[in-house]
Amino acid sequence: MNSIFNISITWAVALEFIAMLSGIACVYLQTKEKIQAWFFGIISVGILIVLFYNNKLYSDFILHIFLLILNIYGWWIWSNKKKTVDAKAPILLFKNTDWILWSLIIIGISPIWGYLMNTFFNASLAYLDAFTTVGSLVAQYLLAKKYLENWLIWIIVDVVAIGVYTYKELYFVAFLFFVYLILCTLGWYKWKKALNKTPSPI
Repeated sequence: MNSIFNISITWAVALEFIAMLSGIACVYLQTKEKIQAWFFGIISVGILIVLFYNNKLYSDFILHIFLLILNIYGWWIWSNKKKTVDAKAPILLFKNTDWILWSLIIIGISPIWGYLMNTFFNASLAYLDAFTTVGSLVAQYLLAKKYLENWLIWIIVDVVAIGVYTYKELYFVAFLFFVYLILCTLGWYKWKKALNKTPSPI
């Protein structure tokens, strides 16, 4: 594939910076249960689609196309579940079967995706990259549905991603995911606290 965007290095750095800021804003606002988070998420993911394609990081390029769709879906879901007084969608909890289902999806699909990326694209760290790809898609979907446990999956994905990007000497990106790790941990704490304050149905 040839690059279709033809952006200069200066513009690439500027876009990366905007993507970083909007990505951090998105995750921070998600920890606050603010629907505006999805707007920043769409900006960040949209820019990263361009940058990843331009740099021939096709696995990340494909991932972020799906993430763009899931950000739009999340915005729609949160907009249509205004059931509480403060117009926030309710936080949901996993059942035991949910843990089994989503764990099997991540564990089952990751090696298949890794094999395909390694075989057809000779991808670097194909299986770890596949795990972060599949885990990110699952976590983003669960975030859109507003399951508390999405943060736990994001935390695991971020830890693995930090290791991958550090190994590849992408220190700037690794730092961004370190910030994500902190924000996701904060998100877990804040959502759990908000859930505990929610009155139980009579």
